[in-house]
Amino acid sequence: MAPRRAEILQALLICGIVGSSFCCGNSAAWKPKYLDSRPGSNRRYPLGQAERMIKALNLIPGVSEGGVNLEDNGKRIVEKELKLNVKGESGIAPEEIGQYAGYFKLPRTHASKMFYFFFESRGDKANDPVVLWMTGGPGCASELALFYENGPFKIANNLSLVWNDYGWDKISNIIFVDQPIGTGFSYSPDIRDLRHDEDGVSEDMYDFFQAFYEEHPQFKKNDFFVTGESYAGHYVPAVAARIHSGNKAGNGIHINMKGFAIGNGLTQPDLQYEAYADYALDNGLISNEDYKRLNKIYPACATSIKMCGSKGTFTCIAAYLVCNSLFNSILSIAGNINYYDIRKECVGELCYDFSNLEAYLNQESVRDALGVGDRKFVSCSPLVYEAMIVDWMRNLEVGIPSLLEDGVKLLVYAGEYDLICNWLGNSRWVTAMDWSGQIEYAKAGWKPFNVDGVEAGSVTGYGPLNFMKVHNAGHMVPMDQPKNSLEMIYRWTRGKPLANDGQVVQTTEGGADEVIIPKVKEDVDGLVVDDAQKSTKELREITLEVNLSKKEKGGAFLDQ
Repeated sequence: MAPRRAEILQALLICGIVGSSFCCGNSAAWKPKYLDSRPGSNRRYPLGQAERMIKALNLIPGVSEGGVNLEDNGKRIVEKELKLNVKGESGIAPEEIGQYAGYFKLPRTHASKMFYFFFESRGDKANDPVVLWMTGGPGCASELALFYENGPFKIANNLSLVWNDYGWDKISNIIFVDQPIGTGFSYSPDIRDLRHDEDGVSEDMYDFFQAFYEEHPQFKKNDFFVTGESYAGHYVPAVAARIHSGNKAGNGIHINMKGFAIGNGLTQPDLQYEAYADYALDNGLISNEDYKRLNKIYPACATSIKMCGSKGTFTCIAAYLVCNSLFNSILSIAGNINYYDIRKECVGELCYDFSNLEAYLNQESVRDALGVGDRKFVSCSPLVYEAMIVDWMRNLEVGIPSLLEDGVKLLVYAGEYDLICNWLGNSRWVTAMDWSGQIEYAKAGWKPFNVDGVEAGSVTGYGPLNFMKVHNAGHMVPMDQPKNSLEMIYRWTRGKPLANDGQVVQTTEGGADEVIIPKVKEDVDGLVVDDAQKSTKELREITLEVNLSKKEKGGAFLDQ
């Protein structure tokens, strides 16, 4: 589609507002900052390199299909049982372990095939929930989470597999999907199948789960949860909304979705980019003078995000460039920090060493076991990243209130030492969200999240909405705090209180645990709120005032 002249002029205007040092002429603004565990390289990826990247990702015709034939028995989804050599004890008899890898032929594409892993629970698979995990990037494979965060295995230095004692498969039937197309082992021989927005992403995932439940009908009754990290702060709300709309319309197989969870995500760019300078100042990464200078850039960022809206193209790319100048400026001041964990230095091109992942998955024996043929695995795809840039600055918070109103619960959690998707920005958009429980959420105090008698985080919430600040963790919470993150997801998916804060747990007729939070009118820092007498605008102003006065006091449990 040809770009509209008005959009091009707006994009150029935005670039002019912040100056050439912060816009298209600066290669630093273009280097990918993957909203995941893998930062991009320092190289640029001009369009002239597209053919080389496509070949590297096996996105061209003539690539071998390997051991998977999606035409077998007329099935849309074909999977094979995994027989991997894993050292250690799984905690379950070998014959009871159900682990699969497969491909799904996406119907709304020219020739896309989506790759996934499915691990039945090592606990009570007949009753444990089904959990979807999506890694961010955009363009980073979910194998990063599978092997380094919350999957059943970890990769040892000798490239053998060992059981993960804190894998989320211990309490759930968990699915890891490589998406959008072009990510990980997912592929297409047609470049037109690359996705550029959440409409495409959510439709693909909805179609996948219709086929998944056809293949595994015994799990249709189980509770279902959508989860993900980082740029999945876009994916997760979009997929949850699509599943919910399909359920309400009575389309296809009903998916028993109970909630969705976002870890250190990018969801509402306007408020989250505004928080960068505040977080950096609070954590000693910049000086007061730096802070003042950065705050002069933010209005241009806010303007560009507004111009981007929900349908922009060139203006959204301009917003990406302008707003990321804020982030790049902080990095240039702070020095060689790991922007996924500010306690650490960025060592090597990736800040973390995930080299064992590609080394393991590109072994011929492993590719044969997975059924991917000779397809090369790449942890993060620059091609998918660039294809999704137009989506980056769009606000995915807008679709969440209707889910909350319908009783679909949300957990937003964030490691306290992550800069790129920091807890402060996430807390701000959650608190500012306009829904019927907004004021009560803002009035709720912080409570300790304890694991084995030790405070592992701070949590606040009301009704279906909970927010947790996770202690001693960066961007990848399950990697930094594996035991605590497993306890967090267990309590949340079972409807148990995340904190011992006076919530009442009662059993519903269906036998599931439901968290009931007493609605108590209270005086918050001397501010008495009478919901019935306030307009929506006034309620939002009160919410933000409460947030600034109470929720941003370090986020720690306030012993008052």
